[in-house]
Amino acid sequence: MLFNSFEFLLFLPIVFCLYWFVFNKSLRWQNILILAASYFFYGWWSKKFLALLALSTLLDYSYGFWVASPNKKKAKLFLWLSIINNLGILGVFKYYNFFATQVQTAFESIGIHTNPTLLHVALPIGISFYTFHGMSYVFDIYRGHQKPVSNFIDYAVFVSFFPLLVAGPIERANHLLPQVQKKRTFRYVQSVEGLRLILWGMFKKVVIADSLAVTVDSIFNNYQEVNGITLIFGAIAFSFQIYCDFSGYSDIALGTAKIFGFELLSNFKFPYFSRDIAEFWRRWHVSL
Repeated sequence: MLFNSFEFLLFLPIVFCLYWFVFNKSLRWQNILILAASYFFYGWWSKKFLALLALSTLLDYSYGFWVASPNKKKAKLFLWLSIINNLGILGVFKYYNFFATQVQTAFESIGIHTNPTLLHVALPIGISFYTFHGMSYVFDIYRGHQKPVSNFIDYAVFVSFFPLLVAGPIERANHLLPQVQKKRTFRYVQSVEGLRLILWGMFKKVVIADSLAVTVDSIFNNYQEVNGITLIFGAIAFSFQIYCDFSGYSDIALGTAKIFGFELLSNFKFPYFSRDIAEFWRRWHVSL
């Protein structure tokens, strides 16, 4: 399910009403609802990858206890297992085909013909975000910045909170987990601000980014036939398209979290007003 889909426009108010008007008396049931909604949200895109999300969550939840061991050698061993597990999952699904084809090309350039086995599966949406969430949680425990979470539901919400699954931001455990664990009350001002962010994000994504995409694609799909000024215009339009695409999704995520009583990190801080490249990257996808 994507933020700019009709299904999401039905899904969000239903979860909102259940969250604040049915389960508002119990933090435990609010978190269970958020977790169930997050898995429904993710499973709407592909049910087969729900097991991967659940497995990744369970493994890092367990690693969190093991890296908290006073035995430093044991703690470091499980820290490395967490790193290998998370980067392994990410590498297989996101980068395996790329590297396999690059190796094939390199061998063929020297006359050696290979036939690597490629994975013919879609890239799981949000895999980068939930693997980095889990890995950062284990790192924070190892460094002494975070204690292991005893309640599995709380940890699972931290990893799979649906506003974060599609485009981040990547939250640190010491910022999001306390919000998951404390009682949340409905605040009208916060909900209005959240709705404003959702609408602004939708405007940036649907009206600006998607409209610019048509122009940008028409220019760069026929770049041989257009003049230099048109190419420069296309490059400028693309810079606005990609910014509004990413920051629009980020605003929708922040706004959606707000209406459920959560405050997430702002991911884009006017990067095009930066004075140099270093400052630009500090303002672009801040949580990465």
